[in-house]
Amino acid sequence: MGLGGCIILIGAGAILAFATDWELDSVNVDLVGWIMMIVGIIGVFVYASVIRRRRMLVPPATTVVSDDERHL
Repeated sequence: MGLGGCIILIGAGAILAFATDWELDSVNVDLVGWIMMIVGIIGVFVYASVIRRRRMLVPPATTVVSDDERHL
């Protein structure tokens, strides 16, 4: 899940938790909204840590060529 999906989860969860007054017999809509927000926030942190690891620069391995070697 990318950063956009995480932000959508946070937004949809906030709408369900704070902006709706739906009453369903078998589903607590407020709890579903809170769960969606928490999953979205965890996703943002995981996405940020993966991006941070990918941006670490490792110097390329170079071979040293010596002029001392004689070619026959």
